[in-house]
Amino acid sequence: MLTGSEMGVVDENAAALGVPRKQLMESSGHAVARAVRTLADPGDQVTIVAGRGNNGGDALVTARFLDEYDLRVLLLGRPDAISTTIARENWDALQHAEYPTETVRDSSALDLGTPDVVIDAMLGTGIAGDLREPAATAATAMNESDATVLSVDVPSGLDAETGRLADNAVDADHVVTFHDTKPGLPDLDVPVTVADIGIPDAAELFIERGDLTRLERDPASHKGDNGEVLVVGGGPYTGAPALTAQAALRGGADLVRVACPAVVAREIQSYSENLILRPFDGDHLAPPHVDNLAELAAEHDTLIVGPGLGNADATLEAVGDLLSGFEGTAVVDADALSVVPDIETDADLVCTPHQGELLGMGGETSEDWRERVDLVESFASEVDQTLLVKGPYDIVSDGERTRVGRTGNPGMTVGGTGDVLAGVTGALACVQEPLDAAAIAAYTVGTVGDQVVDDRGYGLVATDLLDEIPSVLWQREAEA
Repeated sequence: MLTGSEMGVVDENAAALGVPRKQLMESSGHAVARAVRTLADPGDQVTIVAGRGNNGGDALVTARFLDEYDLRVLLLGRPDAISTTIARENWDALQHAEYPTETVRDSSALDLGTPDVVIDAMLGTGIAGDLREPAATAATAMNESDATVLSVDVPSGLDAETGRLADNAVDADHVVTFHDTKPGLPDLDVPVTVADIGIPDAAELFIERGDLTRLERDPASHKGDNGEVLVVGGGPYTGAPALTAQAALRGGADLVRVACPAVVAREIQSYSENLILRPFDGDHLAPPHVDNLAELAAEHDTLIVGPGLGNADATLEAVGDLLSGFEGTAVVDADALSVVPDIETDADLVCTPHQGELLGMGGETSEDWRERVDLVESFASEVDQTLLVKGPYDIVSDGERTRVGRTGNPGMTVGGTGDVLAGVTGALACVQEPLDAAAIAAYTVGTVGDQVVDDRGYGLVATDLLDEIPSVLWQREAEA
């Protein structure tokens, strides 16, 4: 089962893999036409009620496959208000071929007539709440008619995120949905056809640009609404926590603070005036620091622990104590990873090991990425946390869902790129589920690395990645 938003991700990932939405719309429209043939005899009157989005576009395709029927096509709204290029192209195709089309500018102009079958293609999976005019009047007319009502993808008025059916929703007699079922459809007690429209399984497995469509930023948001991140790092190393913190800012977090030993705080601060330091006594993390850090971490949306901390016994003991008592979301990187298999925690951890670190945690690996998928998924289930295992193919799994990233290049073996990845993951984990945050971060940082190498060649350094992160993370290359 896929929610409407998840289906949007899959559609765009399919386009990234070479199966464009226009092709998917053609397959969807054909699938609806096949269903009509099981519900109506040649010569029966079939009326399509289409909205101005891609849901309506699917039905506009359907019209071209219904020449044996007495057909009417009603568009709710003005043709120049059709919201996507591919839906508009299919409306234009009907005009050029002189199919019987009508426009309904307001609810008073709606005359459904007495069709044998009516195709509900008013609103698709991106709409929630009660129907508004003229869709509300059209739904009432459908529900009061004697026609068999066939809904495209979901009945208009069904919230495909929650499964809630609006009070004035279309009462469908049959539903043709695409690729996978949607929330709420199993509860309708009507036949639901799940049509295969040619979306490859790879669109759900591989992390592609469609995953970026999960990202939103409220125009009315205030400081802190988009995430506050605490980085616990530094001591033996100063560059790592600074890279992580700067990457978290570039990844969209509003506020990033670095908790580090006092002896290196000034040095870390010198890397950027954007960093906020929270120094603690001493030259390395140790158990006496844990209580104060736990209070500070609880005030943040995401904790990132590990960059530059080192592997002193006292430091690893403190990491274990901190994570054991933490209840939020934490990204765990570098030497801190070694404590994860031995702790019990209520926290949601995103662990970001390379393959050597994975072996150190007790996991297994393989040269074959397909075998690694199974091994990482099994180990994620065992530790009951999310893993982002870095490599030529990044494997992201929470033990139930698994994604594969294919961005990145050999130039990214340079030190510090993992710190950048941890920072972007931490920023995204403020506003996304852990697995989605890890997947988007892996895709983003790998793509940034590819852009840098394409521009400059090998020899990149981790700081080269920072300024390019927003250009990838907030790109909008989706087809209309």
